[in-house]
Amino acid sequence: MKKTFGALIAAALMTSTALAPAFAQTNNATPATPAAPTAPAETNTMAPAAGSATSAAADAAYLTQQSETQVSANDYIGKQIYNAGDESIGKVNDLILEENGGIVAAVVGVGGFLGIGTKDVALPMSKISMTRDAEKNDVRLTTTETAEALQSAPEFKTLDDKQAATDATTTSSTTTTPATPAAPATGGDTNSSTATKP
Repeated sequence: MKKTFGALIAAALMTSTALAPAFAQTNNATPATPAAPTAPAETNTMAPAAGSATSAAADAAYLTQQSETQVSANDYIGKQIYNAGDESIGKVNDLILEENGGIVAAVVGVGGFLGIGTKDVALPMSKISMTRDAEKNDVRLTTTETAEALQSAPEFKTLDDKQAATDATTTSSTTTTPATPAAPATGGDTNSSTATKP
């Protein structure tokens, strides 16, 4: 009996699935008289402004290879920076770029031990020299700054760091202490555990 009932349900589901497209069709006949448009359609007649992103993208050609005068961000990020005494004084963690082009500074992690206790300092690009070994295509970054000067420099904060500090300040200033619960009323005792039993 259970097998027959299961087969009957399966057949009903298959039939409804097969018939669903037939019921879903609509009448696509065109009306005898077309409806008059209520308002003229608007068209965009504005051409892109000169210097817009569309025209700039159309004018720019794609690069197919890096030239000798171009530098990749990978030539900086993760690289050690050496001072005049050929000592490593920090590692480049990030580059700060201006919105309209150009690298402003290299964010260098300085101080600490094995990455613990380091702070980020934004070292202006004018204070960094890059040399490239033509045979190995290896890059070496140097600066005239000393390790002590970078460790005493102010810490660099990203926009995310500043927002997190603002959020933490806002959260801590708006936190309130929980209210103390009200004392129980001194009337009839409704708590059965403390009520006297007859």
